[in-house]
Amino acid sequence: MQQETEKMQLFYEYYRQWIDVYKKGAIRDATMAKYLMAQKWLEKLAPELRLCDLNRIAYQKLLNDYAKEHERQTTLDFHHQLKGAILDAVDEGIIGRDPTRKAIIKGKAPRAKKIKYLSQFELHTLIADLNIGTEVNWDWFILLVAKTGMRFSEALAITPADFDFARQTLSISKTWDYKGNGGFLPTKNNSSVRKIQIDWQIVVKFSELTKNLPEDKPIFVGKSKIYNSTVNDVLTRHCKACGISEISIHGLRHTHASLLLFAGVSIASVARRLGHASMTTTQKTYLHIIQELENKDVDLVMRTLSGL
Repeated sequence: MQQETEKMQLFYEYYRQWIDVYKKGAIRDATMAKYLMAQKWLEKLAPELRLCDLNRIAYQKLLNDYAKEHERQTTLDFHHQLKGAILDAVDEGIIGRDPTRKAIIKGKAPRAKKIKYLSQFELHTLIADLNIGTEVNWDWFILLVAKTGMRFSEALAITPADFDFARQTLSISKTWDYKGNGGFLPTKNNSSVRKIQIDWQIVVKFSELTKNLPEDKPIFVGKSKIYNSTVNDVLTRHCKACGISEISIHGLRHTHASLLLFAGVSIASVARRLGHASMTTTQKTYLHIIQELENKDVDLVMRTLSGL
């Protein structure tokens, strides 16, 4: 009798309960926000869809409706977020057969995403314009991101204890919850936990800056809430003052990776330094740069063969 009642339940209500039972407290806030957004879209697109009516056609129609306003990758993410709840409903006998089987993922064509990054000359110009004094400020933060390629949340979480000045290394093992109520959080993935080499300039400057700071407290986090836009505004002002391309803090991460690739550093090493889960991520992100480097390689191959 109870199972029959459950079958009559609206899908979006079941999904909301499923999120509350299985996801709440088990995943990061940013990931939780994606599940909650999927629930809102589910309620919007299929407000009257009941579990007993959730067959392959109904599910495919739901995906198709979602795909009208989203890119294919976003639709695929939506599918994966719903699928976990649906498979649990199948296991419980609430749904007879898996309606997600052989689902077709559609979506709008992705917009052309051009990565913004600075040239080596522009980066030199930017660094020279930074106000690196004796007190911690956002210019110090900009310098650290430019030199390490860290993510914004990773750089916020850096403490003096993370530096090993003797070995010229920096340990990245956590992030800062700047979108929430503050505090340390785990890194984006296991590959993001890493130890990277830092140059002697960073060693000299940061050893002096951090010598009187608490070892286990974030260097750049004060009492007030931090916003990504605040640091981006500081960076934009420097870019305008220098007459160089205006980029974001994340653009500095792209700049860091791009300069390493152009310098001949392997994709594998760049992937490890950036904390990417796999080299595939690096290759997809910096495809245009890799293609430019391949063109240079062709010229080098031809010159080498011509000299034989």
